[in-house]
Amino acid sequence: MSVERTLCIIKPDAVEKKKAGAILALLEEAGFSILACKRVQLTRPVAEGFYAVHRARPFFGELVDFMIRSPVFLVVLERENAVMHYRKVMGATDPAKADANTIRKLYGTSVGENAVHGSDSLENARIEIAYFFAANKVAPVAS
Repeated sequence: MSVERTLCIIKPDAVEKKKAGAILALLEEAGFSILACKRVQLTRPVAEGFYAVHRARPFFGELVDFMIRSPVFLVVLERENAVMHYRKVMGATDPAKADANTIRKLYGTSVGENAVHGSDSLENARIEIAYFFAANKVAPVAS
């Protein structure tokens, strides 16, 4: 297996509930290294650009409104098989269907407010990380 990077967004619902620290701790316990982390208030144009792939879907406007309602944490994670492992740690999109002790089961409340975002492929992880972080703002791979 190779060392990979993936993007985590701790969404407004989890930040509002003050669960960002607990989520970050859970990620470190799951073997992830946190290479970059910042708390930001997304603007409408930034959120619309990030979720542009969903622009034609009926939930797009609601998603953007949700993502800009309060701050989020943008996090670059690294470990072996990071994309797949993070998706397992996140849990199913619907917290009611998520496995026990996953982030979404612990901190999500609905399909729309499910605590975290995660890249769905290695290619998208690269695109998503670059969308929010200049290359010189992400810690290099530990040697």
